[in-house]
Amino acid sequence: MSSPVRAFREKYLDMGKMKEVLSVTTPLDIIKKKRAEAINRILSRGYLSTKRVYVGMATCEVAAGSKDVMEVFENAIKKEGLTDVYLSQKGCAGRCNLEPTVEVVEEGKIPIKYGKVTPDMARQIIDRHLKKGEVVKEWIIH
Repeated sequence: MSSPVRAFREKYLDMGKMKEVLSVTTPLDIIKKKRAEAINRILSRGYLSTKRVYVGMATCEVAAGSKDVMEVFENAIKKEGLTDVYLSQKGCAGRCNLEPTVEVVEEGKIPIKYGKVTPDMARQIIDRHLKKGEVVKEWIIH
């Protein structure tokens, strides 16, 4: 048995993955399976969504309340069925006086940045901007 094959089998046998080694016979089959799993993760996490929401989560933004804002968006996606939205964190934007910040990026449109976002404002951004397409002009950062 060649060294790469032995190393491959030892890796999977040592990790308690004997079923995977026995059910998938070639390294190419394992690569195909891993690729399919990666594609499913990409799709399930919303990476290909037409709307993206970035909540500022730098240290100073967390101190200003961004964790509560992020939680509102997370709940809307997980519990309230908000779809076609990719939610992520962003780092420091250098606008400490306007924190917490939320950026909404929609396919084919100019990104919109909201400042001093509270959990209640986040709910309104979800209802008005993400669901109805209405930009909340009074909260925009220019």
